[in-house]
Amino acid sequence: MEQFEIKEVKAREILDGGGYPTIEVDVLTKGGAFGRTAVPSGLSVGKHEAIKIRDEDDRYGGMGVLNAVKNVNEIIAPELKGRDVTKQREIDEFLIELDGTENKSKLGANSILGVSLSIAKAASECIGIPLYKYIGGINSYILPVPLCVVIHGGRFFGGCDFEDASIIIPVGAETFSEAMRINTEVCHKLSDILKKKYGNRTVIEGAPFVPPIKDVREALDITLKAVEELGYGDKFGLGIDAAANNFYDEKKEKYIVMENQVSREDMIEFYKELISTYPILMIEDPLHEEDFEGFAEITTELDIEIVGDDIFATNIKRLRRGIEIGAANTLLLKVDQIGTISEALDAAELAFRNGYGVLVSGRSLETEDTVIADIAVGLNCGQIKTGGTYRNEVNVKHNRLLRIEEELGRLARYPKNFRKPL
Repeated sequence: MEQFEIKEVKAREILDGGGYPTIEVDVLTKGGAFGRTAVPSGLSVGKHEAIKIRDEDDRYGGMGVLNAVKNVNEIIAPELKGRDVTKQREIDEFLIELDGTENKSKLGANSILGVSLSIAKAASECIGIPLYKYIGGINSYILPVPLCVVIHGGRFFGGCDFEDASIIIPVGAETFSEAMRINTEVCHKLSDILKKKYGNRTVIEGAPFVPPIKDVREALDITLKAVEELGYGDKFGLGIDAAANNFYDEKKEKYIVMENQVSREDMIEFYKELISTYPILMIEDPLHEEDFEGFAEITTELDIEIVGDDIFATNIKRLRRGIEIGAANTLLLKVDQIGTISEALDAAELAFRNGYGVLVSGRSLETEDTVIADIAVGLNCGQIKTGGTYRNEVNVKHNRLLRIEEELGRLARYPKNFRKPL
């Protein structure tokens, strides 16, 4: 029908939460349905992610995206006018073919993703259903456990070698809204503790915090102190994003951790010690992105959630390789790593079919876009990692989920087993 036909596709350059340029794409149908997407980026980017085009000129230190904007407005938009906005997979496959590269380096994953997600949003509005139901159908009813990063470290933030040295996981909450409340309370309590220990200047308001902590165990200890002082000891587990690529030396084939050079086996033993001491429920990227065999070994030896981010890059080919040998047991799903919503959903489906969990995740350079909240509910995956509680571009995702919870009413379910909620 004519009302489903695409009338206009338009892109522009805006700023993300880190003050860097990113691309925003609008899609308008002849019937007046509208979709808008602002594409996020990551500070920590694996080499297997689809390529986001940057201008690499004098503007914004080379980080501008005017070329990506041009690709949408001059190449993609004319090809999509008149197409049925509800033909998501058909359009996504066309965009992939139009780019013609393995990693979307011609048109840019940022250009393609902005269009792909805006198509989905416009289609859901055109049909008259929420985006999460458009993605997952009428059986989308599971709110995700919100994994909240409270202490940063790593290559980009300093302090501890691990990128996310402490993540709180409110598995003991009864509802999503309760989970957000107790997450926030723990963040404020942790802020008070860190200020007293390290001084006001070391702690900004709101998590994640970046205190001068070198040892991940200190980060976990001080997080547990905040949890226990509030009386929430039975409501929380902990997580870590090691982001091991950032401290792996390829030439030496060693991990450089706390100024020591250690092997894969040493790292696995260290993780064993951590989970025997702390209530750790998940570790993300415990080893570097090419060590499929090591991921398989650690998944077998540790009875927790082992999340693959850089190793999989939301890429179905790399995920399939991991599944074949049992590397990790959960896919970290970042739509911008692959470039279209269809490919991301295919990766999630492959993960589910093979007994893997799916953890929907935001990026370090986020925008005000809330699409990952709808994706998490649409997939019924039971878990989402959006960061801390420190910036509006993070909290808009939380607020979207609070509204979805209200909309679902008594049908909304908060998972007790976030790894496999169904």
